[in-house]
Order: sequence, then structure tokens, then C-alpha cells
Amino acid sequence: MRAQRRQLLPFAALSASYFAHIGFFNPYLPLWLHDQGLSLLTISLLSSLQSATRLFAPYGWGWLSDHTGERVRLLRFGASAALVISCGLWVDWGVGWLATVLALMFMHTSAMMPMSEAAMAHLVSRAGSFDAGRYGRVRLWGSLGFLVTVFAAGAWFERFGMHDFPSWTVITLLAVVASAWALPDLREQVAAHEKRQPVWPVLRRPVVRWFFTSLFFHVLAHMMIYIFFSLYLNSLGYSKTMIGVLWAVSVLVEVAFFFTQSRWLPLLSPPAWLVLCAGVMVLRMGMTAMGAQLLWLLMLAQMLHALTFAAHHSMCIASLSEYFPGNLRGRGQALYTVLAYGVPGVVAGLLGGALSERFGLSSVFWLALASSAVATACAWQVQKKAVLQQALQPGHS
Repeated sequence: MRAQRRQLLPFAALSASYFAHIGFFNPYLPLWLHDQGLSLLTISLLSSLQSATRLFAPYGWGWLSDHTGERVRLLRFGASAALVISCGLWVDWGVGWLATVLALMFMHTSAMMPMSEAAMAHLVSRAGSFDAGRYGRVRLWGSLGFLVTVFAAGAWFERFGMHDFPSWTVITLLAVVASAWALPDLREQVAAHEKRQPVWPVLRRPVVRWFFTSLFFHVLAHMMIYIFFSLYLNSLGYSKTMIGVLWAVSVLVEVAFFFTQSRWLPLLSPPAWLVLCAGVMVLRMGMTAMGAQLLWLLMLAQMLHALTFAAHHSMCIASLSEYFPGNLRGRGQALYTVLAYGVPGVVAGLLGGALSERFGLSSVFWLALASSAVATACAWQVQKKAVLQQALQPGHS
């Protein structure tokens, strides 16, 4: 048991450093691009490049890791390559160059968490089942890393301006590289017959199709926050420090939930949690669209992140462990990234950019509210299919 815990520590460090990088990069990339004098549409397109690379890169990395078992070595290579590529942000050669650098960097970072979670899957399981408590204690370090940098970067950029953004990128990726090289040299044995195990039979199951459809619309709403929230607050006159505080509030409740989730998650089944989280997302997006001028209401909306992200993410990981066992793990995690983050991120960037240019940034969050409502309906279908599937199992009374 102690040996297993020691093996989890480097994964916690990787989670902390990776999300420390994301904690400053995602909230402040749009503001840095705005500081470069780019239009809202250009900013949304460049910001959505991260999601665009998730359409193909995670599955490619996942396929390779499933067929070689070398998840840790691939993580190290991806982190090191992203660090080298990020140095290109120091060079100002126009929008085309910037798009190329961002795309190449995202191609190497977009699959890091799926591969990491696939690599540590057996370490966060008990008797072959997903252990929410153990997973939460690893994942909360990622939330803490995000919290530190989103607050610190907001204060730094408020005082010194946005021109240090490339330096923050390089420094945080250097921490990711160090964490990746500290991981234990785990290599999974891949039998020849396992290499031929297909993923399509899983995807043909109705409950899995509704699961991914619900995730698409749920994360589409979240992507509106990731891409446009900082710009929205900036347009309403909030300072960069306060923008950082509002992001930090959401992460604080996320940390609290991850730390205590072993108490709450057993209260409902994973499909029931999906319904609850999507319904709360409707409320959160409505509050953000209608009441962003009221700081206390915006704070309350950000606190709902404990359910709309933390609980939702944990239940997604638990469901993936059930739907994609064994050597399907890497591809299951990759599909989660592609279908639930890649495609929604591209759609959010394109639609949100067009809407904000014509109707203002608040319109983006009305679209997010509608997307949340669709996610709730799809999650209800997951719940119905799961109940039916349980009723049809042999020996069910």
C-alpha cells in the first residue's frame, strides 16, 4: 500500500505542474492576444486551436500508448517537445507564426492528462474498481497548481502588463518536463491478441453514445467559459487581479470537492451525477449571462464549478473505466478528450467568436445556457439506459 502511494506522488506532481501551466495559460491567453491588438474573432480562433488539436492528437497518442505500453516515455517526449516549441512565443513573426507555434505546442500537451490518467489507472483502483477517494487526492494537486498560477499570474499581469506571457509559458512547461521525468518507469505488457481488441463495439452501445453526446454539450458550455470568460469580465471593467480571483474561487471549490468526494460520490450513481451536474450547469450559465455585473452573484456562479466540473469530471473518469477496460483505457481516455473537449472547443471558438463579434460577449453565455439544457436531456437518457441495462442483467431482481 505504501509503495503504491509512493508511486502516486510523481503523478500528483505532474498533475500539479500541468494544471499550473493551464492555470495561467488558458485564462490569460485571450488577454495576451487582445494585448497584441488582435480582433475578437482572431482571438477566438487562436484560442480554439488547443481544442482543434484534440480532434486527432490525443487519440493518436492514446493508440500509440495502448499498443506499446510506453505511456511514461511518451509523456516525457511530449512535455520536452512542448517546452522547446513554446520558445517560439518569444518571436513576433505575425499571426501565422503564432498559430503554428500554438498548434504544435498543443499537439504535444493535449494528450498528457489522458495518458497520465491511463498510466495511473491501476494505482487509483481497488479490487479492479475506480476508487474516487484515491483519484481525488491525486487530482486535487492539479487544482491546487491551477489555483496558484491563476491568482499569481493575474496579480503579475495587472502590475507588469501582459508582455511576460511567453516567459510564464516556458517556466511552467519546464516544471511539467521535470515532473514527467520524475515519473516511475512504468511499462505495461501488451499481449499480441490484446492489440487487436477493437473500440467500435463499445461505441455502438446506446448508453456510451448518449454518454459522449451529453459530454459534448456539457463541455461546450464549459468551453465558453474557458475561451471567453476573461474577455467578458475585462469588457465589464473587472481588473486582471479580480479576474484571477474569480477563476481562483472556482478552483478552490474544485479542490474542496476533490478532497472530500469519497463522501459524496457514493450517494448517486455516475449517470445520476451527470444529470445533476448538467442541471446545475444550466443555473451557472444563466447566472453568468444575466448577473455578471453583480460580483456576489458571479462569485456564487463560480462556486458551482464544484459540481459542473469536479463532480462531473470524476464521474466521467469512473464511467470511462467501466466502458473502456484493459488495453482500451488509452483510447477511451483519448476519445474523452477528442469528443468531449476537442470538438466542443472548436465549436465554442467558432460560434462564440462569431456571436461575440455581432451581439457582444454576453451572447456567448446564453448559447452556453442552451447547450447545458441539451446536456441535461442527454444525461437523462444515459440514466435511463443505465437503469434498463441493470434491469436486464442476469440475477437482477
